[in-house]
Amino acid sequence: MPIVIALLGILLLFLLIARVKLNAFLAFIIVCLFVGIFQGMDLELLVKSIQRGIGNTLGFLVLILGLGAMLGKLVADSGAAQRITTKLVDKFGVKNVQWAMVVTGFIVGIPMFYSVGFVILIPLVFTIAMSTGLPLLYVGLPMLTSLSVTHGYLPPHPAPTAIAAMFNADIGKTLLYGIIIAIPAILVAGPLFARTIKNIEAKPLEEFYNPELIPEEKLPSTTNSILSALSPIILIGLGIGAEQLLNEGLLQNILVFIGNPVIALLISVLVAVYTLGVARGKTMKTVMKSLSASVSSITMILLIIAGAGALKEVLIDSKVSDYIAATLEGSSVSPLILAWLIATAIRVSVGSATVAGLTAAGIVLPLASGTGVSTELMVLAIGSGSLMLSHVNDTGFWMFKEYFNLTVKETLATWTVMETLVGIMGLLGVLALNAIL
Repeated sequence: MPIVIALLGILLLFLLIARVKLNAFLAFIIVCLFVGIFQGMDLELLVKSIQRGIGNTLGFLVLILGLGAMLGKLVADSGAAQRITTKLVDKFGVKNVQWAMVVTGFIVGIPMFYSVGFVILIPLVFTIAMSTGLPLLYVGLPMLTSLSVTHGYLPPHPAPTAIAAMFNADIGKTLLYGIIIAIPAILVAGPLFARTIKNIEAKPLEEFYNPELIPEEKLPSTTNSILSALSPIILIGLGIGAEQLLNEGLLQNILVFIGNPVIALLISVLVAVYTLGVARGKTMKTVMKSLSASVSSITMILLIIAGAGALKEVLIDSKVSDYIAATLEGSSVSPLILAWLIATAIRVSVGSATVAGLTAAGIVLPLASGTGVSTELMVLAIGSGSLMLSHVNDTGFWMFKEYFNLTVKETLATWTVMETLVGIMGLLGVLALNAIL
């Protein structure tokens, strides 16, 4: 019976989001009440469970997502993303433009939310394709693959960060393992796949070929742009290295502290405020106004994540998760594969990768503690599944279709296949790492 209630809850979530078009946060709260009531929870305890789930989830994530949004805004507004793109294309040359786009998408995608990175980089992709005479999808798809992978796999993006918090997974290790898995996934789903679809011709609307780019002389330097965008990874990497390689002492303590994701992002934002703002002639008032706008843009994302955290808590407190874990305990299927399959099923049903990942995490949470499987790999398995089979109920699908002016059939043959390759390669990478670790 608990499994039936959980499945009905997921179905209700799908209907409320996809059919009724209800706000995802409200949908999560309604599903929490549905699951709790039909599981026989005391009503007062049910409300407290929802409150506790929201509080526990947001306590850590507000810092990570807020600081991440600030850094992404600074990278975008300063022209650092534009500088990285143009410089890499110059360095790689027209012949290797795909690899330039892969690196651009990866560097820019780490500090920047997917939709923001998409809107910022797409005009640059169109300009590069027009100036080089190369097919638009051949140029653009590798960059979008990198953006998608960083969105689904890597902290400080919302879903992987929230799932890591749910599983008490180490953020630094999740980031390290995620990068290892991301590289082959990007190569296969990006440059290699893009070479097979040259027969599909994208004809974007004419206005997209005239982007308002920042003049060359007003852009930050390449070194400044790359270091500012990648500073969180550099600092987190220092922390991981110090923890593994140095003996206990003051230096190790300092580096591990600096490498804490919250501290790394705080330092990165403060440095970028100067290097991408004040040092380039912007007033502190202007920079702070930009940061305020960046935080307001993630309010709904935080609420959706909070709703998913509430559902996770209700599933645990109502014993649904324990029942599911006990039912699957004797299964010969790897918990990593089960987590991936559940995330995939919810992704296909609901559309949102964030909702799919967070909902799947709440369902499979007990599997991590009962099987001894790496929690970091569970995070990445769920993240991979949450990117699978994007179709007409996913906003990313329509953004890609409209910007590239493709038919639904062409979008399914390009975007959907690319996302599916990313999801499959992610699972294969997780299983390979699990065999090695």
